[in-house]
Amino acid sequence: MQFLNVLVVLATEEGGESGGGLSLVLPHPDELIAGILAFLIVFFFVWRKALPSINKTLEARQQAITGQLSEAEEAKREAESLLADYKAQLADAKAEGNRIIEEARAAGEQLKADILARAEEEASQTLAKAREEAQSEKGRALAEARREVGEISVGLAEKIVGGSLDGKLQQELIDRYLADLEKL
Repeated sequence: MQFLNVLVVLATEEGGESGGGLSLVLPHPDELIAGILAFLIVFFFVWRKALPSINKTLEARQQAITGQLSEAEEAKREAESLLADYKAQLADAKAEGNRIIEEARAAGEQLKADILARAEEEASQTLAKAREEAQSEKGRALAEARREVGEISVGLAEKIVGGSLDGKLQQELIDRYLADLEKL
């Protein structure tokens, strides 16, 4: 209040002497006091009525922001957890894929070895069969050759001896002749 009195006194002194100065800036003291009182009344009602509701609104907003921040942090933690889970699943999937590839490679190698073994077995069977057939053919050819040689030798012996030989004697001669041929 003292400040207002000083201002009022200054305004009246200067206003009276020169007609300008501070009186141009400051309103008349009655108006000044009325303005200050009106300001204080409005300030009191704003402070009493509006300020609590403004504070409530600000607190609600602050709580909402805090809640949103905590939700965002929780969402971030969940996202990081999911990311770690996905990375682990991806690593497991890669390991499983590599294992499957290795199993397929091993199965392919085994199949290749089985096919080669089967082919070699079939080749050896075919070779053995061919040898048996060759032996059989050789035996038939030898038997045929013996028969023909026997017939030729009998025919030749008949011409030399001039008659026929009995069957037993013919067979002995043929066998001896063939044995001599085999030794050669």
